[in-house]
Amino acid sequence: MKINRVWAMPNKNTFKIKPIHELIEKYMDSNKIWIDPFARTNQFKCITNDLNTNFNTDYNLESLDFLNMFESNYVDGVLFDPPYSPRQMKESYQSIGLKMTQEQTQSRFYSKRKAKIAKILKPNGVCISFGWNSNGIGKTKGFEIIEILLVSHGSNHNDTICTVERKLFT
Repeated sequence: MKINRVWAMPNKNTFKIKPIHELIEKYMDSNKIWIDPFARTNQFKCITNDLNTNFNTDYNLESLDFLNMFESNYVDGVLFDPPYSPRQMKESYQSIGLKMTQEQTQSRFYSKRKAKIAKILKPNGVCISFGWNSNGIGKTKGFEIIEILLVSHGSNHNDTICTVERKLFT
């Protein structure tokens, strides 16, 4: 496993941070099927989704509904960049006039999405997860960590941890 640490200015559009953009480019093959359930302003060639209709995405569904559109072992890659905290989730929902539910503040909200990603990703497929931890999809779901990129944003900002995993089995 490779671990890199870099410094970069924070940006609410994660993929516009240069070292993160470069990491995605390193793993993404535009000839394969990649998806992004929390796309925001994602400009990479993949099937995009965001609940907010103000973003130019292919779909505007709740993330689990979007993931449920795909058959088992269908997707080659996933960009998994959900809101990192309940505060960020609340801001995202409020910005489009929705209220956050109690379920969305619990770990099971992300667990359901990770389980679905594990099901729809092909063996040898890649998931790149972003957040404040390096949990990714997880070893118990058949994934191995290939690379971790730690992006430090300075003393008053949390780091962004990018975890690249490969699915080993179905």
